[in-house]
Amino acid sequence: MELINLHAFQVLKLLNNNEITSVDYVTELLKHINKREPLIGAWNYLNEDLILNSAKKLDEKRKISTGKNIFGLPIGIKDIIDTYDMPTENGSKICIGRQPSKDAHLVKLLRKEGLIIFGKTVTTEFALSAPGKTKNPKDLECTPGGSSSGSAAAVGDNMIPLSIGSQTGGSVLRPASFNGIIGFKPTFGTISRTGMSPVSYRLDHPGIYARCIEDIELIASIILSYDENDYDMIKDYHFQNHSISNLKDFKFAFVKGPAWKYGDEDMKKIFENFIKSIDLRIDQIQLPSVFEKAVDSHITIMNGGIRSSLYKHYNENKLKLHPYTIERIENGSSLSASDYIDAIQSAKKMSLELKNVFSKYDAIITPAATGQAPRDLSTTGNAVFNGYWTMLGVPAISLPLLKGKDDLPIGAQVIAPWKEDNKLLSISKAIINL
Repeated sequence: MELINLHAFQVLKLLNNNEITSVDYVTELLKHINKREPLIGAWNYLNEDLILNSAKKLDEKRKISTGKNIFGLPIGIKDIIDTYDMPTENGSKICIGRQPSKDAHLVKLLRKEGLIIFGKTVTTEFALSAPGKTKNPKDLECTPGGSSSGSAAAVGDNMIPLSIGSQTGGSVLRPASFNGIIGFKPTFGTISRTGMSPVSYRLDHPGIYARCIEDIELIASIILSYDENDYDMIKDYHFQNHSISNLKDFKFAFVKGPAWKYGDEDMKKIFENFIKSIDLRIDQIQLPSVFEKAVDSHITIMNGGIRSSLYKHYNENKLKLHPYTIERIENGSSLSASDYIDAIQSAKKMSLELKNVFSKYDAIITPAATGQAPRDLSTTGNAVFNGYWTMLGVPAISLPLLKGKDDLPIGAQVIAPWKEDNKLLSISKAIINL
């Protein structure tokens, strides 16, 4: 098998057995990127000399290290996350040439473990809705999703085995669904946002892309780590890899939820057939009535956060902003304090009701997107199937289990209780292997 097609954990075995070097591996990736990047447009910043120099240094470090390590694995970083040696431009004309003086906390953790920060992947402007240059590698006429467009497309096209994205609505899970890969958004407060451009402090989640669960677990074990500078982090949280013996011991809830009416008819049929056919203990349930406000509550909280985070840019550089970005900031500006507080209170009520659901079920299964990737590069798709789960802060993952009418991917979203990220990943691995 070609090196570019291997998962990160497989490459790691070759590295640790001295069958290949990191230079060998990244050279093959760069060859593939040079061929495909003009078509896909996944990268905002890529410096081949920097990549190769990093690989050489880590190869030398590997020679003198003892035991197993992860020196020399490459990872892409969404271009809203600071890197001291690469620009972070937030997908915006306003930030062209912006060079941070230090790494974001999660980037520091990755470098410390010996990963190569490969480059900066394309994001929509300020991680909102204005599409960047990225196209979907499964079909170049289709959106790759957003806002983590480049992170998902780069992994989906085998340009890189691992990448970091972020989600405020559905910006990890929806692109994963559209690109046919795995996207993991952990429990809110388990990955630091220090050094990440904010959209909404109440909603922002960094997330991980890969093509297998083993690779997700590898990166999760590094970056799901406490940072005192992010005031929303959970102090008593510890991520550990987890295994299960029998998937039939678990009970699942199939939830259509308030987003179901927005789904494509093709997707609905495919998903319902999937639920009927998969060999799991699944009950279809209705969410409590308070969830009728879920979609609107998420939008309200997000728009309020957008206004708070981005109004300075609107006030000083409005003409440089995309119309979609302007619209979201203005929507946030029109909110009353009462609207915002009501949405927060509704979210709290939903959390309480969701705890009751999780007292009966180990996980929830629901679509990861409204359907296959829209054949429209002017949009990033609808995040309605992800937004309220993001608002509630529960861990969620998109698994590439289904295909739409055009043979394009559709993800199944699996959701677990708060802080049970390890169980979610082990359940997901078992589902993929059914």
